[in-house]
Amino acid sequence: MAQHPLNAQVVFATITGNNEAVADIIIDQLKQAGLSVKKSEISQTEVEELQQVDIAIIVPYTYDQGSLPDEGLDFFEDLADVDLTGVVYGIAGSGDLYYGDTYCLALDSFEKQIQPTGATQGAEIVRINLRPSAEDAVILKLFTDQIIAQAQALQ
Repeated sequence: MAQHPLNAQVVFATITGNNEAVADIIIDQLKQAGLSVKKSEISQTEVEELQQVDIAIIVPYTYDQGSLPDEGLDFFEDLADVDLTGVVYGIAGSGDLYYGDTYCLALDSFEKQIQPTGATQGAEIVRINLRPSAEDAVILKLFTDQIIAQAQALQ
């Protein structure tokens, strides 16, 4: 069986632009690795789209005291009802360490929500404080490389 080129979708939610910056770094890394990548804003994305890709990366922000992005609630709830067997996922996002215990809490919520879908975790959650730095880009490259390797192993 010939391997097909991997494809990915990066779904993001942002208020400040920091999470879109995280998503863009991930997308650049995926493209450099030769993948076809679709970028979509969470409120404009149906969870069923993730059934069409090898890799799904979700980049949500955490609002207020650990809340999910309002515009991502439908997407979050719909995740409970989709079968993503064969899809490798990753979750990353920006937060503000100022919020202490609720720092990047939405990332954990999304991980709990996606686990029962049959998707395979490709890498540990990556939490970025505020706008991603050059050091964060290195961490995100490792995150992306791990996810790609996992997806290749599943082919």
